[in-house]
Amino acid sequence: MIDIEVWLYGPLSAYAPSGRGPGHARFHLQAPDATRMRDLLSILKIPPDEKGITFVNGQLTDMPGLHADDELELHAGDRVGIFHTNSMWPFQYRFGASISPALQRAMLEQEGGALRHAPASKRAQAGR
Repeated sequence: MIDIEVWLYGPLSAYAPSGRGPGHARFHLQAPDATRMRDLLSILKIPPDEKGITFVNGQLTDMPGLHADDELELHAGDRVGIFHTNSMWPFQYRFGASISPALQRAMLEQEGGALRHAPASKRAQAGR
């Protein structure tokens, strides 16, 4: 078993084992070894279409509708933040969020290339 720290934001806080908090819920969850993000959603009974932006250990791992982190294996001590699809982009991450390789690929594969992410270093160079 692994211990995962989970943060659920907005309406997703209703899926916390101890019930809803004031806009968010934080709790620790014991999960089987080799638990993946899709398994975590199933354990918490969160419908996949309600999962929006997700972070694992501060790294952006998914955006609404991409399902880039469904197969991401979680490990003991991981911190997972899951926002509802109606939640806005967290302000503190707008300028330089680290993103997972799987999300980078999913963003590049989007039809029309509508999703973009510029690493913080490139934005800093452009602002000089």
